[in-house]
Amino acid sequence: MPVEHYENFPVASILMPKRLRRPVAAIYHFARAADDIADEGDLSDDQRLLQLDEFRAELNRIANEETPFTPLFRNLASIIEQYQLPLQPHYDLLDAFSQDVVTKRYDNYADLLDYCRRSANPVGILMLHLYEEATPVNLAYSDAICTSLQLINFWQDVSKDWAIARIYLPLDEMAQYGVSETQIAQGICDENWRRLMRFQIARTRNLMLQGAPLGSILTGRIGLEMRMIIAGGLRILDKIEAADYDIFRRRPVLRPLDWVIMLAKSAPHSY
Repeated sequence: MPVEHYENFPVASILMPKRLRRPVAAIYHFARAADDIADEGDLSDDQRLLQLDEFRAELNRIANEETPFTPLFRNLASIIEQYQLPLQPHYDLLDAFSQDVVTKRYDNYADLLDYCRRSANPVGILMLHLYEEATPVNLAYSDAICTSLQLINFWQDVSKDWAIARIYLPLDEMAQYGVSETQIAQGICDENWRRLMRFQIARTRNLMLQGAPLGSILTGRIGLEMRMIIAGGLRILDKIEAADYDIFRRRPVLRPLDWVIMLAKSAPHSY
């Protein structure tokens, strides 16, 4: 699941087993702090990259079995040790946040997937390690779910991303469907835009469904939470379609009724 503000997919939900809330909170605080460095405030790009490098130095101290300087990383170090979490996903997240500082456009879908591999998939990897379910098959399913969630966030937030000078739609596909940056800036939802978004939504839904078996493989509350996350992502895609792809004026969000519908669709083997 993507490390955003978790507006649609809260990672520390009431379904999270109590024993995992502390480690999940430590991972979330690390990721959120790094994400805020990349996105929030009035820092220059150089200042943002410098602060992210300081986070990498703290991870290096953990890797070298040295005591980190900051409370955030001392807490993270204890969680990593206790649960034997891999360090690479933490480095990958920092790489993605650094990329956000310097990369504002993506030439093609492969480049976008590479970004998602580092911006979204690491959280799923860490969660599976916490659940003690990090098998190769489960990790592959998780990557599909996390990448699709990240893409869903992009598709619902085209306007918000434009406001900070970012476009996550692949440029070659924009050109293929006749959509320009000016059109995004002006919020024009014409047939070209609908065709482009119809293609993105269909591909993203297919990716989510590729990962959906994980919701049935995981059991108990963890399995239910995973199925709710999957249902939430699919629900946002449905809402984009219901808005006739006009996310400029009808940004989809999950409301109380949506959670009821998602719960109803979260029975095992419901996809």
